[in-house]
Amino acid sequence: MTFDANTMPKKLIQKYLPKPEAIKNHKNLQFLGDRLHDPNLWHLNRRSVSIAAAVGLFVAWIPTPGQMAIAAVVAFYLRANLPISVALVWITNPLTMPPMFYFAYLAGLWALNEPAPSEDFEFSVDSIMSGLGHVWEPFLVGCLIVGIMTSVAGYFGVKEFWRYHVMKKWTERKQR
Repeated sequence: MTFDANTMPKKLIQKYLPKPEAIKNHKNLQFLGDRLHDPNLWHLNRRSVSIAAAVGLFVAWIPTPGQMAIAAVVAFYLRANLPISVALVWITNPLTMPPMFYFAYLAGLWALNEPAPSEDFEFSVDSIMSGLGHVWEPFLVGCLIVGIMTSVAGYFGVKEFWRYHVMKKWTERKQR
């Protein structure tokens, strides 16, 4: 039995990933063509998974439709794990999006040193559309700041988790 440090967390990750064939045949990713079949986009190793986490977490904070396609393209060019990159954008979903984007708006206000909204301000679609001129800049700056922070945290968090998992397996193996 050989020991490969890069394969340790594979079983844990593979339980939750869709099959490569399902992603390769996804209608929204067909524009990537045959290069989508590059095996490096599907490997589970420390490098590809940590970059995929960074990509997916950053793109999740981009307030636009088509986040999955954006994550797929970035993962494609960075040769990160494609399924993980695409799956992580679903952190922003209809349930989590309002509090996440409100947090990004508050982070943008803080970064731009602007005052907090008045007590009667409601962070809703109607209030945003009526006051778009005042909201868009702190909102987008906040999305960028929080996106960078979560991306960096995801990258190093995955690297550290991978290292911890490998060290744990080495210790268990030594004890046997």
